[in-house]
Amino acid sequence: MKDQVLKIKVPGKLFIAGEYAILEEGQSAVVIAVNRYMTGEISPSNYNELHLPQLGLTNIKWYEHGTDIQFNLESSKLSFVKNALKTVIQFLKDKEVKIDPFSLSVESELGDEDGKKYGLGSSAAIVVTVVTAMLHFFKNDKFQPTEELIYKLSAIAHYYTQGNGSCADIAASTYGGWLKYSMFDAAWLNNHINKGTNLLHLVGGRWPGLEIERIQPPSELHLAVGWTGKAVSTAPMVQSIQQLRTHNFNIYEEFLNRSKQAVSSLLESFRNNQTEQAIVSLKENRKALMRLGELAAVDIETPELKTLISIANRYGSGKSSGAGGGDCGIAFVTNKEHIAKLEEEWHQANIEPLKLNVSLEGATVTVIKKEQ
Repeated sequence: MKDQVLKIKVPGKLFIAGEYAILEEGQSAVVIAVNRYMTGEISPSNYNELHLPQLGLTNIKWYEHGTDIQFNLESSKLSFVKNALKTVIQFLKDKEVKIDPFSLSVESELGDEDGKKYGLGSSAAIVVTVVTAMLHFFKNDKFQPTEELIYKLSAIAHYYTQGNGSCADIAASTYGGWLKYSMFDAAWLNNHINKGTNLLHLVGGRWPGLEIERIQPPSELHLAVGWTGKAVSTAPMVQSIQQLRTHNFNIYEEFLNRSKQAVSSLLESFRNNQTEQAIVSLKENRKALMRLGELAAVDIETPELKTLISIANRYGSGKSSGAGGGDCGIAFVTNKEHIAKLEEEWHQANIEPLKLNVSLEGATVTVIKKEQ
């Protein structure tokens, strides 16, 4: 499609249940894609250029330097994009696809116009946007850009950058909808990356532990999302939890067991269309996370999140979403008519209701212009 201009649309994400535990073998999480999007546009160009206007980075030129990517300016904001470019270029070369210069622009609505960050997975979404754009732009009879391929290349790019993480956000942005997610063996992936395993072999094979399954919530279950007004960095939160894991695994294992039971019960409620069981299961996952926070001396639930959850519990159940410490909280509500009342109470308590719905589509591509 190198003669076409493509538009890419990639949703953000929210965790519903299974946070922290998802990093361990045999654990599952429930994650959703939300209808706030990262958008990209890719088109032919005389040279490789990148535009990220919301980051104040436009007209960035880049070129290949051996197996690395060099930009005409240095910025830490480009690390995820750099490794996404690097990963897809290596894949295309391994497929013997000719890589012509292109222009790629990426914009985000995962925050708001004032620069507020809601914790909707912008790092994952930009990687998925770059990977999706390039795979579809250069696709030919040698490969097809499936969801699995987009996910795996995006996860590899993420691990090039960060070396850890569940990549549940990448799954949500790629596949869309409600997902049951179990992560791959992180040590296995890092080992293959570090020893330089052939990329075609790596993306073509089975990833130990990885499970991505679309699921359907109970028909009478309704989701509401509130923002605490405080953005949070996930990495320090995860690091504190990992210290508990290292120094007191027996206690940490109690959390894993409680989280697994809660998530399993939630998934069962989805399978059986049991709204009340879903409400209770979310409460149980919240209790497990509260106990984890106490044991690790980490404020997974800030005062603002406690307020959000307390109000949510009057209409169903609530909990933090993601790492906690700020960002968003969620509510399961049984009566759709109660959502307006819930959101009004949140608003009065300085919790910002976010008009988010589940994005049933993941990464999508549209041809917006055919070059003559």
